[in-house]
Amino acid sequence: MRILYVITRSDVIGGASVHLLDLAVGVQDAGHEVLIVVGGNGVFVDKARERGLTCISARHLVRPLNAINDFRFYLELRRIVLAWKPDLIHAHSSKAGIVGRLVAKMMSVPCVFTAHGWAFTEGVSSFRRILYRWIEKTVANLTSKIITVSDYDRSLALRLGVGDADLIVTIHNGMPSVKEPCFVAEASNVTRLIMVARFDAPKDHLFLVRALASLANSDWTMEFVGGGPTMPQVKRLVAELNLQDKIFFPGPCSDVSERLSKADIFCLISNWEGLPLTVLEAMRSGLPVIASRVGGVPEAVTQHETGILVDKHDHEGLVSALGTLIGSRDLCSRMGMMGKSRFFSDFTFDLMLQRTLNVYSDVTKV
Repeated sequence: MRILYVITRSDVIGGASVHLLDLAVGVQDAGHEVLIVVGGNGVFVDKARERGLTCISARHLVRPLNAINDFRFYLELRRIVLAWKPDLIHAHSSKAGIVGRLVAKMMSVPCVFTAHGWAFTEGVSSFRRILYRWIEKTVANLTSKIITVSDYDRSLALRLGVGDADLIVTIHNGMPSVKEPCFVAEASNVTRLIMVARFDAPKDHLFLVRALASLANSDWTMEFVGGGPTMPQVKRLVAELNLQDKIFFPGPCSDVSERLSKADIFCLISNWEGLPLTVLEAMRSGLPVIASRVGGVPEAVTQHETGILVDKHDHEGLVSALGTLIGSRDLCSRMGMMGKSRFFSDFTFDLMLQRTLNVYSDVTKV
């Protein structure tokens, strides 16, 4: 089978990018031919080629809605499809999903779209929700199958009239297993927290910093791994609250697994989510998770068993959750081990890959 993947951005590596790279490698290793089309020529292209994937940079695929660029990308993608003749187009991210489905329909090629959290989800601005709900309703029936990464997103789409129950299937994200870093924790009374996330919407680093400030007298450190446009604002707040000796910013890192292995608690505070891969990474590493109760997060984190879920914008709830786990080694260890067990039963890459390949077979009748 020849599978053409399309994704919008190459300038950042986020959850959708990691998902697609892992999926494309798995599909290629399963014996299928793979080609990726991505907007621009950024870091995603380098990572794809490092992993043995063929990648084409699309000049006119850009994130903002732009009628001229979008039409040019439609023609660009159409030329690629004519030349490569895929058996299936699998689109990821909103812009690539819209244009990809239009091209697939016009070229009579089966098309799958994965929604990594809808652009009309709760927490997004009202204008954006209305606009993208209308767009997704319009293009839904151009799709052979829509994959949502959480039951939350499937239910949201059905409730708002985007597709029907036969069209949309949930396939939870999965992460490949990794060799666990050999690390012996030093005896310490300091609880090490970590958040791995881009400094940008939908993450809310500022809210977490303010909650941590309420526990400034406790023994903890916080590591914010990642980069992005809101980092300077977060650093300013850390300085204003005199937390520079407790909160650290290593930037984007290639050794995330090792850093997770050295941590005690994983945090992810967000305004909206699909099913974040970083939560699954933390569970794979045996960490308890403190996270916002948004999107598909509750489908991965079991309240008071593998972590603590906090309502969005609930300052006191977040302070309480942090206070419960900071310094509680036995509780952290117990929750972390339960989370690790849950990861290996429900969120492995092999499970996700097989379920995705089943969808491919279904829509192509292969």
